[in-house]
Amino acid sequence: MDASKRITEALSQVLSQLGISYAKPALEFPAELAHGDFATNAALAYSKQLGKNPRALAEEIISAMGTIVGVSKIEIAGPGFINFHLASEYFDAGIKNILHDPDQWGRGNAYVGEEVMVEYTDPNPFKAFHIGHLMSNTIGESLARLIENAGAKVIRANYQGDVGVHVACAIWGMKKLGLNPASADEFGRAYAEGATAYKEDETAKKEIDDINKKIYDRSDPELNALYDTGRKASLDAFERIYATLGTKFDVYFFESETGPIGKKLVESYPEIFPESDGARVFKGEEYGLHTRVFINSQGLPTYEAKELGLEKLKMDRYPHATTLIVVTASEIIDYFKVVKKAMELVYPDIAAKLLHVAHGMLRLASGKMSSRTGHVITGESLLNDLTEAAKARTQESRADDVEKLARDIAVAAIKYQILRQGTEKNIMFDEARALSLEGDSGPYLQYTHARTQALLEKAAQAGVTPVASALGTDIERMLIRFPMVADRAAREFSPQLVTTYLTELASTFNAWYAREQIVDGTSDAPRKLAVVSAVATTLKNGLSLLGIVAPEKM
Repeated sequence: MDASKRITEALSQVLSQLGISYAKPALEFPAELAHGDFATNAALAYSKQLGKNPRALAEEIISAMGTIVGVSKIEIAGPGFINFHLASEYFDAGIKNILHDPDQWGRGNAYVGEEVMVEYTDPNPFKAFHIGHLMSNTIGESLARLIENAGAKVIRANYQGDVGVHVACAIWGMKKLGLNPASADEFGRAYAEGATAYKEDETAKKEIDDINKKIYDRSDPELNALYDTGRKASLDAFERIYATLGTKFDVYFFESETGPIGKKLVESYPEIFPESDGARVFKGEEYGLHTRVFINSQGLPTYEAKELGLEKLKMDRYPHATTLIVVTASEIIDYFKVVKKAMELVYPDIAAKLLHVAHGMLRLASGKMSSRTGHVITGESLLNDLTEAAKARTQESRADDVEKLARDIAVAAIKYQILRQGTEKNIMFDEARALSLEGDSGPYLQYTHARTQALLEKAAQAGVTPVASALGTDIERMLIRFPMVADRAAREFSPQLVTTYLTELASTFNAWYAREQIVDGTSDAPRKLAVVSAVATTLKNGLSLLGIVAPEKM
């Protein structure tokens, strides 16, 4: 049992003896390492309930806890915080654990025995893969890795709208612009042309609606050919981007297959989806929400009905899934609330497993994008621009493949900026900051890892090998936090906890490295090298949880 669990159990036992039933004392990391390795506000949290002064209660708790294995000192801070300092042998064991089984370092068990589906990215064929999709992909991939790291079997899912008005708009635009066939880069232009016409030209709107129906029923050979070639070109282009980002999906769902299922569901529950002006609606106002159309007046399923069909299809294919996570932009929070309420009435067991993780918008200096107007920054173009900028910094690199290194740096730059703060927040992307090697960036973490590799290589050439024995540095105290940070990030769906931790670890290591000679010929060199090796493993494993490659050389 690790020290944090021993402390938590001891706290719970004392609080129970004091009359606090079902106490769940929380442990946090103190803001400053000088204040200890763990802290709890239990005395502050329960003092009012017990009618005691917080500091006096803290003293009583400490007295009743007695000695805890692995803890060298317990003290009170401020109005009643309790700080715990771990014994030196705990850090010795930590270094040995990291070096003994580096691949397992940081793994947890919060999701052991669970099967979790994470649906994310969700770009639509016939439209551009824009920078908003980079946001969804980055967050979804990191959540999948965190939950997997915590012991779950994870199914990575991608849901794509391959039918609907947007497809009809794109095909109308393709015909209008003479793009037959269209390349993946031209779909955004074709869609913008059709979407603008659909909104502003009544004749075009009728033509597009007619195309939409024909696509659904596959009744027009010419449209079928345009549709089939365009769909394949879109999906192939998406796969190239997924490969660059380090994502490999286990299953793909399409609106063309979920639509019929959703339509049948809606029609099977007329009491839940009553008719209104020739359409089928869900009256969300009855539940404090808003009304939405599930089958339109043309008899076609809307996004809402397709979403119902999607969640049903997920459970049909993966009946053992315990949780269904859906990662989307925060713009559809209200939409998702309506869909989930409808799902609760139709399939309550599925609705109970459904979780929505909403994220903010990724913005550039030019402001918000619009695929309808064609003002879109594609994900691929942003990656390419950052790769070209990174190449200028890799000209003197020791890396064997400079092109790959530049691409890995570009991906790290984007992913770190997305994951460095809460997923719900908007991000203003700053290229210079994203590519910086000076801290608070993905490339900074990559560079720190490459530095550890250079040190290990230098030591190997000098015949020095690591000896797992703690030196009593702040680095070691930071290192042992990693499994707890990863576990909490998985439970709270908060990749930013890992990002913040890795940045602090890298900063602590680099400060130590700046003042310390590692391979110095002394008896401490093997122990110093063990710390370097442990930092390298922690950075590599932590970056992997963020979906970022840890280069050996930079």
